[in-house]
Amino acid sequence: MTIRYLHTMVRVLDLDASLAFYRLLGLEETRRTDSEAGRFTLVFMAPPGQPECPVELTHNWDGDTGLPSDSRHFGHLAYEVDDIYATCAHLQANGVTINRPPRDGRMAFVRSPDNVSIELLQKGSALPPAEPWLSMGNTGHW
Repeated sequence: MTIRYLHTMVRVLDLDASLAFYRLLGLEETRRTDSEAGRFTLVFMAPPGQPECPVELTHNWDGDTGLPSDSRHFGHLAYEVDDIYATCAHLQANGVTINRPPRDGRMAFVRSPDNVSIELLQKGSALPPAEPWLSMGNTGHW
């Protein structure tokens, strides 16, 4: 038996806000489908050079009352970053709450506009602990 990873799908309420968030993470749009008959848009976004690792953003044009208020049951999406401190500073400067700061120089969590938990992991070894992250507490849940 052969199995191959295709994508992870998350439902989004505000497509523009979600696209902006995932672009802040560094993802690029790789494919888009608008279905007039089905009244939905699918946008696939992936890290540069990794089109085989997409997240599918599903936007139902007429709303999505089935979207849970807390997507934590989903688990999380995880992305490796070159510099976790720079990534978190970039996100924070653009209005993203750092729910679990990278106090250990290795791991942080943020949430998308649709409450999807995103884990950020430092590429290679952890960075030396540094402020402001070292003394920053958690915000909300992650």
